[in-house]
Amino acid sequence: MKPSHHYRPVKAPPRSRQKDYLLRLVVAFIMILVFFSVLVWQFVRLQVARHEEFVDKAAANRISLIPTPPIRGEITDVNGVVLAHNYPAYSLEIIPNELEMKVEDLIPALSPYVEISEADVKRFQRFRAESRSYERIPLKLKLSTEEAARLAAVLFRFKGVEVNARTFREYPYGGLTTHIVGYIGRISDKDRDQLESEDRYELYRGTTHIGKMGLENFYEQQLHGMPGYQEVEKDAQGNIVRTLKTAPAVSGQTLRLSLDIRMQQKASELLGNRRGAVVAIDPQTGDVLALVSKPTYDANLFIDGIDSDTWKSLNDDWQKPLINRVTQGLYPPGSTFKPFMGMAALQSGQITPNTVLPAPGAWSIPGSRHQFRDSVRSGHGSANLGKAIQVSSDTFFYRLGYEMGIEKAYPYLAHFGFGQPTGIDLPNEYKGILPSPEWKARRFAHAQNETARQWKPADMVTISIGQGFNAYTPLQMAHATATLANNGVMYRPHLVRELIDHQKQTRILVGTQPSATLPFKPEYFTFVKQSMERVLRPGGTAWRVGVGLKYSMGGKTGTAQVVQIRQGASYNAAALAERHRDHAWFIAFAPADNPKIAIAVLLENGGWGANAAPIARQLADFYLLQLQGENGKNLPLPKPAVPSAGAMSQAEYPLVHAQAERTLSAYRAVSGSLPAAASEVR
Repeated sequence: MKPSHHYRPVKAPPRSRQKDYLLRLVVAFIMILVFFSVLVWQFVRLQVARHEEFVDKAAANRISLIPTPPIRGEITDVNGVVLAHNYPAYSLEIIPNELEMKVEDLIPALSPYVEISEADVKRFQRFRAESRSYERIPLKLKLSTEEAARLAAVLFRFKGVEVNARTFREYPYGGLTTHIVGYIGRISDKDRDQLESEDRYELYRGTTHIGKMGLENFYEQQLHGMPGYQEVEKDAQGNIVRTLKTAPAVSGQTLRLSLDIRMQQKASELLGNRRGAVVAIDPQTGDVLALVSKPTYDANLFIDGIDSDTWKSLNDDWQKPLINRVTQGLYPPGSTFKPFMGMAALQSGQITPNTVLPAPGAWSIPGSRHQFRDSVRSGHGSANLGKAIQVSSDTFFYRLGYEMGIEKAYPYLAHFGFGQPTGIDLPNEYKGILPSPEWKARRFAHAQNETARQWKPADMVTISIGQGFNAYTPLQMAHATATLANNGVMYRPHLVRELIDHQKQTRILVGTQPSATLPFKPEYFTFVKQSMERVLRPGGTAWRVGVGLKYSMGGKTGTAQVVQIRQGASYNAAALAERHRDHAWFIAFAPADNPKIAIAVLLENGGWGANAAPIARQLADFYLLQLQGENGKNLPLPKPAVPSAGAMSQAEYPLVHAQAERTLSAYRAVSGSLPAAASEVR
């Protein structure tokens, strides 16, 4: 009999297991809800809260801003003759990180289409070392139209190689204006750091050059302008599909100078090939009328990067052409210092115009056996200040300086700007040395001999005739002369007369107000100026230069020792090396009663001061009798020294007169009238 099977019902899960199951469901649901909430929150955050941010990022993937560098402002003379201008040309440029071949292989591959010189390669290598890999680096500048056309047809074969149209800078008058205009050069890492520190780097996106020297550097912000941009849409391959928006660049301002290029040319011709400086200032405005430093160099050499050999030759040249002697050359002023020493003595009450002092052939400090000799062995007997200036008596000023002392003289000499920068609108101006006990203590602070730091009576003796520790620039001497001629009303010397903004139709005048009025009695100015007039009359040290003058002129010669001559010895220029011979100085102003020009001339190792006087006389003649005469506007302009560099059109360089007319036309549009000093250019 088979066993029977009974149905056994399944037991229900315990209550605890049921609760566990439900708990798991709840937890799972909560987790799903949390994750879903997080997802929703993230969607809200991305789509709502950060919508604009991600829209911008998405747009950035297809939209780019291409900077448009501004056109640099021009620099013109007072009549509108262009001294620094821009011209368009093509440039062959490389983007290193986009190249598909080595640069060493690329250059031979490009050679059939464009001539690439060794200098081009050296410049490229130098620029490459200074630039970032994504930046465009010029391989060859200023392509001809034919070269650009040949390259354009094969550029598709050379990824990372471009032919771009750019504007290039040019200085038509070369070395004639170098120490004034200066030059531009490629933006270096140092320049980039400086721009970033000034929060101006964004303004230079797309710009490759910046002002390095002269006015190009001093007025960089005004000349550079403001960059523009193109907002373009690109496809996945980076090709431009369309332009969405354009903001035009704002061109830089035009600098209109106070000098006439013809005056500059005349001053340069008069100085010739001699080392030295000539500077002329309008005493009534501070306008710089001429500024020449010799030797000079061609600023165009620096624009595209000067080659190492040329740089070395300029830098190692013993004549130092890179130095602007007008603002950076420091020289003892010699006897040109005496009129200012006389003004200090009068105003301090040390002497009066009628005070007579002995003026023998030699003088010694009381109690000393050392003799300070006069340039005239026999001396001048006795003299008042007027005669002492006329005949340039050293012994008169030896005694005057010794009895006066530095404490009394220093404040009044400082009023004329000695030992301080003039504030001219050129970079790196030297301030010179107006000695004082405090200055000497600082200067010789590390000297082992304590007496070297102490002020001695003999120090003031030599200072009183413009020797000793005195050291000033030709500009400082011209500035002081202009202030003296203008009866103590001082103007800051300035090269730029006005800034012209053609886009805004505005102009800003420069240096229209006096910077100071010196605290001297008017009669003392009159007395000293009359004494300087007698320098150019019979009995004066420059009387030959005064022969035939058609206007009144005051002046003062100066002979500055370079090396000391031992006691009892005679000066013999022929026995000295050229660089050890005396410097020749001459300062002047004219007309004496209403001065329109103040001049300082320095001839390095030029000998006696009277050797410099003819330059000042001829320059004053040219300015007063020719430029400012009835036929001044018809005087011919000097020809540009630099021919046209390969512009795109290959057109002949425009005539200077045509450039001047164009600039004057722009000026008329801005001001409604002609410049004050230019009625017509022919």
